[in-house]
Amino acid sequence: MKLWKGRFSKAATSSADEFNASIEFDQRLYKEDIAGSIAHAKMLGKQGIITQDESELIIKTLGEILSDIETGNVEFTIESEDIHMNIESILTDRIGAIGKKLHTARSRNDQIAVDIRLYLKKETDAITTAIKILLDALEKLARQHTDTVMPGYTHLQRAQPVTLSYHLLAYYQMFSRDQERFSDCLGRIDRLPLGSGALAGTTYDTDRDFLAKELGFASVLPNGMDAVADRDFAIEFINCCAVTMMHLSRFCEELILWSSVEFSFVEIDDSFSTGSSIMPQKKNPDMAELIRGKTGRVYGDLMSLLTICKGLPLAYNKDLQEDKIPVFDAADTLKSSIGIFTEMILTMKVREDKMENAAKYGYMNATDAADYLVSKGIPFRDCHEIIGKIVLYCINKGIAIEEMTMDEFKSFSDKFEDDIYDKIAIRSCIKAKLSKGSTSFESVDEQLADIANKKQAR
Repeated sequence: MKLWKGRFSKAATSSADEFNASIEFDQRLYKEDIAGSIAHAKMLGKQGIITQDESELIIKTLGEILSDIETGNVEFTIESEDIHMNIESILTDRIGAIGKKLHTARSRNDQIAVDIRLYLKKETDAITTAIKILLDALEKLARQHTDTVMPGYTHLQRAQPVTLSYHLLAYYQMFSRDQERFSDCLGRIDRLPLGSGALAGTTYDTDRDFLAKELGFASVLPNGMDAVADRDFAIEFINCCAVTMMHLSRFCEELILWSSVEFSFVEIDDSFSTGSSIMPQKKNPDMAELIRGKTGRVYGDLMSLLTICKGLPLAYNKDLQEDKIPVFDAADTLKSSIGIFTEMILTMKVREDKMENAAKYGYMNATDAADYLVSKGIPFRDCHEIIGKIVLYCINKGIAIEEMTMDEFKSFSDKFEDDIYDKIAIRSCIKAKLSKGSTSFESVDEQLADIANKKQAR
């Protein structure tokens, strides 16, 4: 039975019912919807809008409905359209006219707004917890590889030597910002829309501050029209998901490259790899590739909701029924991606010898060789040209810079002395970095200490 049927002289067609209904996807909000309804019933009883006995019966029955849903003893129907009307219909079937009083002083417009905010509060907590677990995994790996030397890249070309720990800590900073971003977003989610009515408030003497306290909201949205029409918080949430997925995707791209035979820096564990249906030798980094692919999917969720909202006049419009699919998908995709990624990096094998060998033969000590000549009084631009010629010479001979003889060095500049060999040793190049936040062993230790101190402070 339609709860709004009084105005209509003709029933909706079955195709219109099916097209209009959202119960197929919004049924997952049953806990939030019942929580909002219980709080609303308490407020109605407290304010004397319904009797205390009526309030208590509604609350008791809603609790029973919740239990029945969770044990699989409730069947939702398309005829009741959405999770709100399905639960209200079940309530009315069980307690009759008293159940019809629950919707006093509220609209489905503020009802769905509170449901989605309650859902996103829970999801944001779950995601920030998942990011914390990922950060702990990255910290663990970084502490294990403070002495693991590898090439640092720009333009995907070997640039300067770094440690794997330093590289991992770069991603640690990215995901730390993601955690901060979600926490900041939560502040805008954590505002109560319930009690706004359809858009203009209500004539009943309600207590929205009581509702906020009951439902655990930090504050009450001050404008009812904005409260029911706004989906900024959902857009912002998906944007946070998209940025975090982008960071996961960047890391996955590196792992895909690093696990190739051409790099051989890491080996993804068998339990997070797949094979080929035709090529017996293949071991594919499919989990990393899937995360990379799912990133585009979450970008699509963001664009979907932005597009849904871009032309909507105030206040509520039925278009907003479509907000839940991208929100659900973005949250689900990010949580599963973070989880599988964390497990994958903790089980992968790091080939330290391959990394260090790549650092040695990538001419990545060239900048340090130029800095050496600067210390001898030669202008940097001249040093740059001299070392560029040395690199070309070494490439043609198939040797590393540090494998040149002193006579060879002298042929390019008489400023070279025997101490050049110590200056351009790979670990010396790393150790020599003095700036705060650098790849030097001392700086990486400081970064790890800072992480430990911040965790202890929390």
